[in-house]
Amino acid sequence: MTSTRPVYLGTLGCALETRPDGSMLVRSTEPLDPSPPLLTDALDRWADVAPDRSLFAKRKPDGTWRRLTYSDARTQARAIASHLIARGLSQEHPLAILSGNSIEHALLTLGGMYAGVPVAPISPAYALMSTDHARLRGILERLTPGLLFVEDAHAYARAIAAAALPDVEIVAPDSRAFDRQMTPFASLLNQVGAARAIDAAKHAVQPHTIAKILYTSGSTGLPKGVVTTHGMLAANQAMIRHWLAWAQHEPPVLVDWLPWNHTFGGSHNVGLVLTNGGTLHIDDGRPTPTGIAETVRNLREISPNIYFNVPKGYEELLAHLRHDTALRETFFRNLKMMFYSGASLSPHIAEELSRLAVETTGNRIVMITAFGSTESAPACTVPTAANAAIGNIGTPLPGMTLKLVPSGDKLEIRAKGPTITPGYWRDPDRTRDAFDDEGFYRFGDAVRFATPSDPSGGFIFDGRIAEDFKLATGTWVSAGAVRTRLVAGLAPLARDVVLAGHDRNHLAALIFPDLEACRALVPVPDSTMSTSVLLAHPFVRAAFQSRLAALAASSPGSSTRVTRILLLEEPASLDANEITDKGSLNQRTVLARRAALVDALYADPPGGTVIAIDK
Repeated sequence: MTSTRPVYLGTLGCALETRPDGSMLVRSTEPLDPSPPLLTDALDRWADVAPDRSLFAKRKPDGTWRRLTYSDARTQARAIASHLIARGLSQEHPLAILSGNSIEHALLTLGGMYAGVPVAPISPAYALMSTDHARLRGILERLTPGLLFVEDAHAYARAIAAAALPDVEIVAPDSRAFDRQMTPFASLLNQVGAARAIDAAKHAVQPHTIAKILYTSGSTGLPKGVVTTHGMLAANQAMIRHWLAWAQHEPPVLVDWLPWNHTFGGSHNVGLVLTNGGTLHIDDGRPTPTGIAETVRNLREISPNIYFNVPKGYEELLAHLRHDTALRETFFRNLKMMFYSGASLSPHIAEELSRLAVETTGNRIVMITAFGSTESAPACTVPTAANAAIGNIGTPLPGMTLKLVPSGDKLEIRAKGPTITPGYWRDPDRTRDAFDDEGFYRFGDAVRFATPSDPSGGFIFDGRIAEDFKLATGTWVSAGAVRTRLVAGLAPLARDVVLAGHDRNHLAALIFPDLEACRALVPVPDSTMSTSVLLAHPFVRAAFQSRLAALAASSPGSSTRVTRILLLEEPASLDANEITDKGSLNQRTVLARRAALVDALYADPPGGTVIAIDK
């Protein structure tokens, strides 16, 4: 029997309480340090203990690595803090960052933390993928930043002109690239204030002091600014340090692309490295057929001991691992754990990764996921050594209490603990709606016990409560589970799907096709073929028809059987709020904006563009 590479995980005990109203509380029984050190304390510690160790590294245009040591990170972050203090930035006037992951981005974040100034990293998509910049403008107007950093003034010129407030100072690495007056970033690296002023600002930071404002897209309106305090970040890292006990003795080494304007990359992964004295190699790759090349280049050189990615990233990486022996040897050499989040991981992807790990090292590598959100800083539940399995989100971390509330035939999950946000930036209505009358944060998600009535067995994610709906027959549809199965069944032809059927007699779906996969079905591929002609091609329609029929044959129930689909020519729109900056779809927005197409799905008989099977 093949063994699993040993990995030391801390214990995660929990206790279950069932209430008379049918709700349940699942409490962690593990103690949590009541005053965990702040992330700036961790930087100070490692700058003293391992001053020459790399904290961040990023590849330069010439292919070599630019490295930032712990000592230099502290020195430069303190210099930046002195400028923020001198400019009068405050809890009311934060530092806004419009940038991908970079060493400058990292230094500004650390400088803000030293100065007690909130940092608001804003997704570059709002500037680079948008045409009207409405969301970026709305964010900046509500944020009222005291300073805005942009990583590339030329690339962001249109967004700056359309959305940046005229009286806000703009900092950029190259201040000559845009006609608006800008401050060169390098000028912030010369300390302007006395050391005692920086020390006083750092010591004034309390657990309730706001560290970050992270924007997460909702289904409607402006993105929500999730308030993230220093105490939330510190508590979450203390929890994770208890769980990833091995990292206390072996500093984590990451090769990571996950964006810092999201909680997974910017709070979880950066915090993990900083707390435990590790090194984060900033990966400019992306989980796409072309973007994965840079990730592969980096992983041929750097051997991580823990690897984080989204399922699509593992899928793209796997295509290279299959045929590249040198890549496999470097990737698996020191790897203790693989971690995925953001979506469900297909079992066949996990199985093949495991097979390659065994072939390369003789051991399986633990593959896990977890559960949390931006509002929980982010980790809330994680697996134990006993329940680590694909799809199992584990049990609550130390200090956390889960509340499971019956919702139809599901259990809605809520949480309370030291990592839960106090609310949304200058948005009291959304803040009020996010919590129940006992102060538990409502994720809007459902879970189920992996082992009936035994929380120690962990939990399985059971979809979004808000996405579930009833057919006209009164039958409930578990939308998340049906969507996941439909995407898998149509693979690789569908990038994503939007399920329809509320108050209808049967299920149907709008399909965002993978055009390259569809083009590969055409006997003589033509790159100039229009999208409409491609999606109408008989070979393409036949491929979708056969996959849909196969799915339907194994789904006899009306709540799981999709009978009609329509292939969408127009991609999802960021400006119309159909797609978030993370790339996930706003299901309700797509259905509302494309209501005429939904009606076409249910026309009797269906229109010529609809692909249908017998009901």
